[in-house]
Amino acid sequence: MMSPYFVTLLWSCVLLLIVRWGWRAADWLWMKPRKLERILRLQGLSGNPYRFLFGDLRENSRLSKEVKSRPITLSDDPMPRLLSFIHHSVKNYGKDSFTWFGPTPRVIVSSPQLLKDVFLRMDEFQKPRLPMLVKLLAEGLANLEGDKWAMHRKIINPAFHVEKLKLMLPAFYSSSSEMISRWEKLVSSGEGQCEIDVWPELQNLTRDVISRTAFGSSFQQGRRIFELQNELVELVMKTMTSIFIPGWRFLPTKVNQRMKSIDREVQKLLRDMIHTREKAMKAGEAPTDDLLGLLLESNMKQIQNHDSKNKMGMSIQDVIEECKLFYFAGQETTSVLLVWTMVLLGAYPEWQERAREEVLKVFGRNKPDFDQLNHLKIVTMILYEGLNMIRASQRYEVSNPGNGNVAIAGAVGIRMAPVNLRWGSPQKQETILSAYDFEDLKGRSRLFKEAMSKLIDLTAAALSLT
Repeated sequence: MMSPYFVTLLWSCVLLLIVRWGWRAADWLWMKPRKLERILRLQGLSGNPYRFLFGDLRENSRLSKEVKSRPITLSDDPMPRLLSFIHHSVKNYGKDSFTWFGPTPRVIVSSPQLLKDVFLRMDEFQKPRLPMLVKLLAEGLANLEGDKWAMHRKIINPAFHVEKLKLMLPAFYSSSSEMISRWEKLVSSGEGQCEIDVWPELQNLTRDVISRTAFGSSFQQGRRIFELQNELVELVMKTMTSIFIPGWRFLPTKVNQRMKSIDREVQKLLRDMIHTREKAMKAGEAPTDDLLGLLLESNMKQIQNHDSKNKMGMSIQDVIEECKLFYFAGQETTSVLLVWTMVLLGAYPEWQERAREEVLKVFGRNKPDFDQLNHLKIVTMILYEGLNMIRASQRYEVSNPGNGNVAIAGAVGIRMAPVNLRWGSPQKQETILSAYDFEDLKGRSRLFKEAMSKLIDLTAAALSLT
């Protein structure tokens, strides 16, 4: 039987732990956010007052549902739909304001001078630590820092050398030709005209291209990974936009179990693919002109030629994460860019003609040649304009606060929104105009309008993960 002294000591320890945890919880959920809010307001920044636990999450969710419940036309400003709460905050509190992601404040930086300050001090603004849910989608090079980032970049970089990319041109051509052939058949079967939903077509195109160039497999073989990744994105987005409860991801809910199941299956598919390729490479059988082959080959050389500063190459898990990043980031960003570019070309038919004339002048009816791609000046300009339209916002954490026009505490996140600088200001140069000038597209096909709405929703989903 325990002595009264021991029982008293035990209960004292338990009480001290409860008090300590309670104090830390109170500091995290109330005292620290209020202190950071005072610091930000002293810097001249404005924003909503802190709301216990939730911050601006409830208002963010409400605004997002509200804007998506209304139809959108091609002449509407897409910014409120893409980044609804950031747009709302900038409108009410100015370009340099702050919002609350739960108990963590995030400063919105969109004024040119502050953007310049951040870009000139990139070592002091680090990428934020990803939530565990986002890590399920992909980690890889885009989310690394320091020596590990340098090592991964060194290993991956050879796969993107110009000479290696030249070898992938036939795959680009084959995938594009197959899509155009399908469209031609649809047009011929529809008495010379038909309506095509280009969004899923371009998704399939980019998936097929990535499968062929990155993994040496057809889209059919890689379809399962794409389907799983798409489902996982929807589940992660649904969870990320709901109320944050610490430890909730560990509970065996239906959504959590499904996300873990998808992650295990994707990991297994990619691991089997990598092991098969490694065995074939060691036997001298596998071609090495796709991204996976080049990545594994470069990694093996890194391990064999390691020095005292870098004793290891990438692990199998690292390679899996880079493959997931190829699938997720490469496919979504490219397909969104292509659709936005088609929206621009639909808005400005004269630029369609100029681009078509340039392509026929450079290539004629021949297959594309890599070296001649540099002569496509107008096409390149159109693609750059499309990139300007979908420029994403970025988030950073401050590692060395207090050196600049605005002194920001290290516990505050930074949300950069350069997209505000681009949209809404018509260009006077001889180029394609801003996304606002879609008035001439009113009355176009219903399908095109629906595709535009879906596209903006998808882009908004992608931005919220960055």
